[in-house]
Amino acid sequence: MSILEKQSSSVVLTRSLKPIHLWALAVGLVISGNYFGWSYGYGTGGPLGLLVACIPVTIFYGTFILCYSEMATAIPHAGGPSAYARRAFGPFMGHLAGFSCLVEFLFAPPAIAIAIGQYIHFMIPAVPAIAATVIAISVFVAINMIGMHTSAVFELIVTVIALLGLCLFWGAAIPHFNFDGITRWSYGNSTSELGLSFAGVMASVPFAIWFYLALEGGAMAAEEMVHPQKDIPKGFLSGMATLFVMMMLTCTLTAGIADYNLVKAVDFPLPIAMAQIFGEKGTITLLVNFIGLFGLVASLHGILMGSSRQLYAMSRTGYLPKFLSQLHHKYHTPYWALITSGVICLVTAITGLTAVVISISVIGSVALYFFSLLSFFKLRISEPTLKRPFKVSGGIAVASISMILCLFCLYSVLFYADYKLAVLCSLIIYALGILWYFVKGRKNIRPFEEEFGITL
Repeated sequence: MSILEKQSSSVVLTRSLKPIHLWALAVGLVISGNYFGWSYGYGTGGPLGLLVACIPVTIFYGTFILCYSEMATAIPHAGGPSAYARRAFGPFMGHLAGFSCLVEFLFAPPAIAIAIGQYIHFMIPAVPAIAATVIAISVFVAINMIGMHTSAVFELIVTVIALLGLCLFWGAAIPHFNFDGITRWSYGNSTSELGLSFAGVMASVPFAIWFYLALEGGAMAAEEMVHPQKDIPKGFLSGMATLFVMMMLTCTLTAGIADYNLVKAVDFPLPIAMAQIFGEKGTITLLVNFIGLFGLVASLHGILMGSSRQLYAMSRTGYLPKFLSQLHHKYHTPYWALITSGVICLVTAITGLTAVVISISVIGSVALYFFSLLSFFKLRISEPTLKRPFKVSGGIAVASISMILCLFCLYSVLFYADYKLAVLCSLIIYALGILWYFVKGRKNIRPFEEEFGITL
């Protein structure tokens, strides 16, 4: 046995997280979706079209997270979907599910990092945007490096601050809210009411997904939960409820205080909306502008954590090179996985192809949901006696609803949005991932009993 293998087998992830930390991770992973990105849905379907698109997307995530929580508590493994799919269908499906998770979690951070760089440059013009992006990535890789508990506490703090910023926005917007802003839809130089179209709603689905994208990433901290069977459902379900309230308030109030055309193609919709009431230099506008940075920070930090844990878990299983599962001797964190995530984030961010990068991440996420739901069905049928501390009541029916809506999301992403380049890039990425599996990855997979004996 090599020195690396000895270290990997003797050093394990530390159990130090409680439900509040998982709530912070789940909400923190997603909270930037309230500060930027979602408003592009105003341009595809109008405010009402985006809200309508949010209905099936919210139902999907609500049903999916129940099924996901059941698997996460039954198999509390850092690999998350990779572990569930491997147990259900074998190594190849485990590789596909884990690889889909990597596509989602490796391509979301660059877009957020670019936004952070541009945001800092907007506040301090002397700081180049690309320099700020590089610094942001480096800082949050370093914070993740020094320990999961420290990382989770930091995530909790910035998530709470970002949530307070949203509360400030909501509180300031409510007295000025006008319901007409939600139903108004512009066609060229004319304006009409309730200008809904099926195509517009379908094209808005990816931006509705952005309100919840990466929520499932909290499951990658399963091996670091103190009581995973009891705490994972608490953390996940409370996080889902929080995100639903956030989505409803942000989406409706923004349209109710500002012409949606002003925010439909910008990365900072909330400050611009506030400026319509209090002016660009107003105290509340500037405060919302500043706190918005914490929302971006929370998501970048949390998703970097999630991507590193997925790299670590797939490496430990044998899918990926062994060095990625090496843990720091002092902090017990997967430092090579963190460095690799940071480098990929940096290189991708430098391309500047933000829209394409986000689109690839969305495609990876929907593929991940599809494989995870297949795993849920298979485990319910093939392993009915598997210990499930949290079991979804009417699980097959709930999972069936979730699968139908998952296919709906996949259809809208592939056929109703301008994702041609993203689809092409995704096909190439998946082809390379599958090629790696058959050439190298399948040769080093650890025995099933050894791998799952660690955590079950």
